[in-house]
Amino acid sequence: DPPGFRLDECATQRNLSPAGREEARRTGAAFRARGIPIGRVLSSRWCRCLETARLAFGTTEPWPPLDSFFDDHSREPEQTRAVRAIAGERPAAGNLILVTHQVNISALTGISPAPGEIVILTPQGSGTFRVAGRLAPAAPGPN
Repeated sequence: DPPGFRLDECATQRNLSPAGREEARRTGAAFRARGIPIGRVLSSRWCRCLETARLAFGTTEPWPPLDSFFDDHSREPEQTRAVRAIAGERPAAGNLILVTHQVNISALTGISPAPGEIVILTPQGSGTFRVAGRLAPAAPGPN
């Protein structure tokens, strides 16, 4: 993001392009078409993450542990611990969706995802999980 960006001011951040917005909509449509049950949707407070979550899933809860720590790695251990704890527990209903940044996903899983890529985690309990797979961004469908 540009120097001096503010979380409460989307105009100061790097935001979704029209293609990114359409990709988010396609991702949500793909989940719905496959009948994937959605429980909680948590997102970084960055505008592009919040918008992605809302366009794909209709709603989201901003959750600071998902915020990027690219510019301040001192926050990495605490944030990653919090995300690891929630990712390792089975949700009460549906699937837990976490919308975050590459740096956070890499710290959590060791995977460096492509923009828009989805990393699927299977909770194992006690704050542990396994990487179950990776999905490329939802491609445009036929017109």
